[in-house]
Amino acid sequence: MSATDARDDLRPVWEALQQVKDPEIPVISVVELGLIESIRREEDRIVVRMLPTFVGCPALELLQNQIRLAVMQTGCANVDVRVTYDPPWTTERISDEGLRKLKDFGLAPPSRGATDAPFESNFHRVPCPLCGSRETRLESIFGPTLCRAIHYCNVCQQSFEQFKPVA
Repeated sequence: MSATDARDDLRPVWEALQQVKDPEIPVISVVELGLIESIRREEDRIVVRMLPTFVGCPALELLQNQIRLAVMQTGCANVDVRVTYDPPWTTERISDEGLRKLKDFGLAPPSRGATDAPFESNFHRVPCPLCGSRETRLESIFGPTLCRAIHYCNVCQQSFEQFKPVA
């Protein structure tokens, strides 16, 4: 069989990957996060192209293994998970459902189109995921992981993390 990207033919694989959760944000799947660039059937194997969120992501090997295992559970014994940086992953790839899940998890999701704004404005008055207020301030651009920043809400007086917008 020639290489194909037919989503219908590969529906069971896409569904299996919906069950693979981000190890740092266990409510969102690799599909909702936009990490899966493509899935192809090539001869007797499935090839998954995966986009890491950041170069040097510490969870990369773990995610590759989880993706491989999930695809193998669909009945394919030969699975190749390839990491690619072309195209680069951006927060625009996160699905609407993924953005909602980030917020429900307590992370301020990146705004749509925020990556087109000047860098500093992406961190100014980020809505608090706990109370919705925009009366917030950036505490640290450096959060517990590369993809997060720390903010403080002046209304509910809680610290919260923002999933950083990435262009």
